[in-house]
Amino acid sequence: MSIHASVDRNGANAMLDGYLEALALVERLHRLLLDVIKDEFERVGILEINAVQALLLFNIGDNEVTAGELKTRGYYQGSNVSYNLKKLVDMGYMHHQRCEIDRRSVRVRLTPRGREIRDIISALFARHADGLIAKNVIDHGTLGDMSTTLRRMERYWTDQIRYIY
Repeated sequence: MSIHASVDRNGANAMLDGYLEALALVERLHRLLLDVIKDEFERVGILEINAVQALLLFNIGDNEVTAGELKTRGYYQGSNVSYNLKKLVDMGYMHHQRCEIDRRSVRVRLTPRGREIRDIISALFARHADGLIAKNVIDHGTLGDMSTTLRRMERYWTDQIRYIY
């Protein structure tokens, strides 16, 4: 084995180790985010809605969307979004209406109750942003670099799904 082959192999191993660590962190951070939201709801006495449903309301915001649009945007898997949208409609957090053009499609938007949940999540995230700055956890530039890197990984994974079979 040449010196270059050894260096390349060590570089590949280091890249794999770093990639696996990043994957574990992304997965752990997502679970922690759901726990943070769950704790916030327990603190304010909202127990009938779960963190995934709250994020769904937050991501819909002031828009009127279909389940397909939420899937296309990359927020949710098909069965999860359909189940959670139905639950949110049943609990009064969302309105639903059949699309006039495509009667198979249902458009959803937040009710005043849904907007209250969205506002709670918005306030929580604003407090977090302030805390990150106040405690010198991360600055705006580093956060921007991290977001750019995560968007590149998202694009790479999307390309893997679309183009490699």
